[in-house]
Parts: sequence; C-alpha cells; structure tokens
Amino acid sequence: MTPAINAAKKAGVHFTVHEYEHDPGTTAFGEEVVEKLGQDPGRVLKTLVAAVEGRGLAVGIVPVDTSLDLKALAAALGGKRATMADVAEAERATGYVAGGISPLGQRKRLPAVVDETALAWETVYVSAGRRGLQLELAPGDLVRLAGARVAAIARA
Repeated sequence: MTPAINAAKKAGVHFTVHEYEHDPGTTAFGEEVVEKLGQDPGRVLKTLVAAVEGRGLAVGIVPVDTSLDLKALAAALGGKRATMADVAEAERATGYVAGGISPLGQRKRLPAVVDETALAWETVYVSAGRRGLQLELAPGDLVRLAGARVAAIARA
C-alpha cells in the first residue's frame, strides 16, 4: 500500500492498481509503463516537479509522449517562469522516488496542473507511488484528488 493508493481509497473513488516488473536499468519510466501495460502514451501521465518563480514547487501532469511546457505551467499557476526541480528536492518534497512520483498522497501536496488532453480519456494512468505500480482512475477524479487546475501545459 502506498500513500497514493491510500488517498484514492480514502476519497472513495473508483480506481484500479496495475503492477508490472520494473527494469532497474531503465530511466525511461513513462515509456516503460506504456510498453509493459500496453497502453496509449497519451493515456499514461507523468508527474514532473518544477520550481515556479514566486510560487515554489509545483507539479505538471502530462502525457508521457509529450514534454512539460514550463512557461505554460508557470502561467497556469500565476508565475512568470519555471525550471525543473532538482531530483533530490522533488523526492524530499513529495516523499516519492523519481520514476515513482505520484500526483496523489504527496508528503506535502504541491500545487498541480493536469494537461487538458487527459480529460479526453475515460481513465488515465498515473504513478501509484513506486516504480512498477500504476493507478488507473478517471481524469476528473485525478484533478479533484490532486487539487489540480487543468490547462494546456504539454508540448509535443
């Protein structure tokens, strides 16, 4: 059980946990999920931690086949610019390890923005809080549980 799974249970939302054999030699975590679970890369979301000027740390949740548009993330949160957070800083703030950072159940809930394309899917996949574990849930539930805003923050 992870804090992300506990958060989903506590909220009473419908979700499914998917486990797969994580390859410890890979750092392409999102692509690994797509391959191992056989899902569309637009449906599998990665949680990226960024430092937004004047706002502190925040998370951008985008499809694994896209990049996080840092300027768009900053704008969605009322900041001017953003930079990717240091991995150690992201891990300390969320309580998760890189490749397993979930938008749910973070040590300190960071402001979050979900890319608008996620809403096109009936369900989406996000990290369940560790490598090799994914949480499938409705995008509306993801937005609500993460306390997220929805905006165009992904770029191809």
